Amino acid sequence: MSGILTMGESLGLLRAHGIGTLEHLASMDVAIGGAEGNVAIGLARLGTPATWVGVVGDDGLGQRVVRELRGQGVRVIARVNPTAPTAVMLKENPTAGLTRVTYFRSAGAGRTLEPADVEALERDGELAGIQLVHVTGITPALSESAAAAVRTLVDAAHEDGIPVSFDVNHRSRLWTDRDPVPVYRELVASSNIVFAGEDEAALVVGGTDSTVAFSDDELIAGLAALGPREVVLKRGAAGATARDGDETLSVPAVPVSVVDSVGAGDAFVAGYLAERVAGEPLAVRLHTAVRAGAFACTGSGDWESAPRRRDLDLLGASGDPVIR
Repeated sequence: MSGILTMGESLGLLRAHGIGTLEHLASMDVAIGGAEGNVAIGLARLGTPATWVGVVGDDGLGQRVVRELRGQGVRVIARVNPTAPTAVMLKENPTAGLTRVTYFRSAGAGRTLEPADVEALERDGELAGIQLVHVTGITPALSESAAAAVRTLVDAAHEDGIPVSFDVNHRSRLWTDRDPVPVYRELVASSNIVFAGEDEAALVVGGTDSTVAFSDDELIAGLAALGPREVVLKRGAAGATARDGDETLSVPAVPVSVVDSVGAGDAFVAGYLAERVAGEPLAVRLHTAVRAGAFACTGSGDWESAPRRRDLDLLGASGDPVIR
């Protein structure tokens, strides 16, 4: 076994048909979503072995999560919780080009992740051969037990000499009763690689009450000062900037016609990490990351438009729009 292990919540996804809201729309598609599962699928599509660890309910959506992830080539280690349902996310397009996401996860199975789930991984030898562990700031926001599970996984990775990747992935609605900054700073300090958007980096560096405007250089330096060797600043339409030790590099975004940007950040992370574990230099990591993120914007769904290697060459292609 090799590749990258992720741990977090995967949810059932209900996607409304058409432009408008469920006040008027009458039908929906059923799919799955969730940041860590999206990254795992993105990795698998790029040829990097990926393992997803999580908890699902004893229901059809839980079975769908497991089936879909496995169907995309992801190795799944899922505990089934018979007393909690699989959480649900609802996607609507109130207007063309605008996506609204609503979560129903407060009683979901994913929030019942606990340190015992990580201890089972260690006991069963599931971390042996893993090249990197990836976590996000979403999971510790779900519950105290889920936060403890993330800390336990990070500690286990360090003990086994496995690098840790952390994507801040801030979700303000999950932190209404707690301050996320100490949690984020602890995870940044415990990670080898950190991903953050500009607003997320400003939150970690400046705190929730900060009104200070930071330059990108200051954001990267502030995150790096907490401990990680690699800091990757996701800048959306402006591209990305990353520091790896003494090397800093910026790359522009790849222009595309955006259909749905949800999941683009996860595809970006998958692109970077796939090249990272392959031993590629920073320039290659960022090149693949921005192209993977851009390609993910060209279709709908959380992960359905994550690219395969051959898809990356389609960006910017000219000529006949029909491939025969």
